[in-house]
This record gives sequence, C-alpha cells and structure tokens, in this order.
Amino acid sequence: MAIKDLYDVVVIGSGPGGLAAAISAKKAGADDVLIIERDVELGGILLQCIHNGFGVEIFKEDLPGPGYAQRFINEALSLGVETMLDTMVLDVTPHRKIYVSSKTYGFKVIQARAIVLAMGCRERTRSQIRLPGTRPAGVYTAGTAQRFTNVEGFMPGKKYVILGSGDIGMIMARRLTFEGAKVERVLEIMPFLTGLTRNFVQCLQDYDIPLQLQHTIKRIIGNDRVEAIEAVRVDDKWNMVPGSEEIIPCDTLLLSVGLIPENELSRMAGVQIDPVTGGPYVDETFQTNVPGIFAAGNVVHVYDLVDWVTEAGFAAGDGAGKFAVSQKKKAAQSIGLLAGNNIRYVVPHRIEKESLQDEPIKLQMRVRQPMEEPVWVEVHDGENLITRRGERYVRPGEMVTVTLKPKDFDAIRNTDRLTVQVVTR
Repeated sequence: MAIKDLYDVVVIGSGPGGLAAAISAKKAGADDVLIIERDVELGGILLQCIHNGFGVEIFKEDLPGPGYAQRFINEALSLGVETMLDTMVLDVTPHRKIYVSSKTYGFKVIQARAIVLAMGCRERTRSQIRLPGTRPAGVYTAGTAQRFTNVEGFMPGKKYVILGSGDIGMIMARRLTFEGAKVERVLEIMPFLTGLTRNFVQCLQDYDIPLQLQHTIKRIIGNDRVEAIEAVRVDDKWNMVPGSEEIIPCDTLLLSVGLIPENELSRMAGVQIDPVTGGPYVDETFQTNVPGIFAAGNVVHVYDLVDWVTEAGFAAGDGAGKFAVSQKKKAAQSIGLLAGNNIRYVVPHRIEKESLQDEPIKLQMRVRQPMEEPVWVEVHDGENLITRRGERYVRPGEMVTVTLKPKDFDAIRNTDRLTVQVVTR
C-alpha cells in the first residue's frame, strides 16, 4: 500500500484511544485517515492484556484485551482506515508535519490536516523512584513482565516481590501465580490501595497474596541476579521506621509504581503540558493549544477503564475529523504553492481562488543549487504544464520570478496545488 503525502487525519498510536479516534474521524467525514503504530500489529497495550475486564461498559460483555481490540481493528479497517506498522514517529511540528522512519517505508514526511496523539503512557522505572541497592538482573516493570509472559512466552523468574499496588502489578501477581510462580509479597508505600478495588479482591485476596501497606524497599540484594529485597515500614511522612526491616528472599522484583503519559512528541509539536496530569491541556473536543492537534486516552491522563479511554478516543477523533473537513473546505478555496525540483521556497505560499481575476500574479523563489546551463522554470499542477520561463542560469543568490497571467487562470481554478520546479532545457 502506497502512503500518501497528505492525510485528513493522522492518529499516532493504535491502542484503544487511537483505534477509537480513527473510527470516529472517519465517521465525522474525514476521507483519508492513517494510523501510525511502532509495533508490528494494531492493538497497542491491549495485546498483552489477556485478562478479562474489557468492554463491560461499551459492549456489556466481559472481554479479554486482544478480543476487545480486535472489534475496533475490524471496524477501522472496514471503514478504510490506512495503517503504517513497525514505524517510529521521530518528530511532529506545530504545522502538523510528521516525520517517520520504518523498515518498510524508509524516512517519510507526512502532512496532516489534523493529528490525534494517542501514544498512551509508560511505566515509572527504578531510577525514577530512586530505588537503592545493587543493580542485578531480575528487576522489571510490571508491564515488561506482562509482555514477556503473555506475548513472548517467557517467565521472568520463579519467586517474586511486587512493589506498588497499581493495577498491572496486582494483575501480574495473579497471572504469575497461574503460571506456577510464587508471589511472596506486594508492597505499597501509601496507606491505601492505588489500583482498583476489584483487582485487589480478584487478584490478591482470592489467591492469598499478602499486601503490606505503608511498606517500601530499603535496598535490593544480589549481584548477578536478585537474591532478596529488604522491606521496611514507613511512617505518614514516608520516613523509614527503624527496626521494621525484613529480608524477603526472591529472584525477581516487579515495579508497579505509576504511569506517566507519553508526551515527548506532544512537546515537539508545541503542545502545553499540565504539570499535574503530565498530559496536554485540552478543551471539550480534546483539542490541545495547537490548532488541529488533538489528544486521546492515557496520553492526556491515566484512566481506570479501557472503555473510558475508548470514549475519549471517540471524542478526540470526532473533533479531529470535523477540523480536517473544515480545513479541506478552506483549502478548496485556495491553491497551495509547492517547492519542487531545485526550488527552496515559493512566495506566495498560497493563492486565494477569488483573486484569480484580471491582474497577473508573480511567483518569487530561490533555488537550492546553481544550474549554469539554460533551464526552464516550470509551474505545473501535477499533470499539466501551466507556464514556464526560460533562464540562462539560476543561482541561490539571485531571486527568480515567474508570472501567472490571466490566460493561465482557467487552467488552475480547479486545482488545489501547483508545483514549481527547475529543469534543464
């Protein structure tokens, strides 16, 4: 499938928020919708969430993550949403230019009329919580262990301690128990549970996995591999309580200590970030402070349920689709000037169609490289040559001018872009 240079809506990320946004953008009238995903298949984080609990609110069914994702994947593809898989987005500009790189498509620049940021969130790591001790193998975030176990088919260890009572940590406590591992303890520094109560009941209480509130890890023990952790009680100000230390033997430590919205690309695009949520400031349509750039799902703030992420994706996609349609209507009233072969820029950048009357229009430009042999400076609409001017040479230091005359206007009224290029005679 050929990837176009211009799309109505580009969605970055194919998790629940991204899939919903793409579907909603299509239904809002966007003709060309593209999902860019860095993994090799659509679905995002849902693919490793093989436990039930998805779709209860939207479908009134209790589905596993991949089953929930597949329903939206099928709908998106049936609507004609295009995809770029195994593709990394390198940069996003405030003018909605997206720079991507992939093994299949190479380096490519895509222009979007609207963008939906749906990159989700990432897990806090050991260094971010300043966990003391040695640096042996066997320390993972809970999500990494979840992917190892559910997707790659590897068990990270046999005897576990989990730090943090986040949902992924509690779900992994149950999952590892299913696989025959021993979860020695779940430690939580806060005096209350940080995940959902239902996960505490279904994942910890039902399998007799002990949870200790107001406890954290004083140090990790082990050189080549984790051998044990030293747990300690903390007071209301998170100060360690002397004499409460306990050595817990284990070979693996999982961290479930919070999620951070993934907003590096958002910052590149000039999106303002709320320091409290870690996500963009958005309006009721989930549009950020940058016109035409929307955000959906956990990239805005961390949701409890995937159904709520999907609903946010629907809202953001609807806003992006309507924005793209309005931009398209506006663009239909003007003609864009594109710099083609050996042209650095063209001024004006756009020509309003209503100005195509009796006065000629001058196009001014500079070239990238000197060409000393006789050349043509051409203006074409992609298929037809509109006009051209002969030059003995062109040089970057000397401006070149081409004039569109009234006799040329009928040929360009129905186009939305003109390309200027230099070719040898």
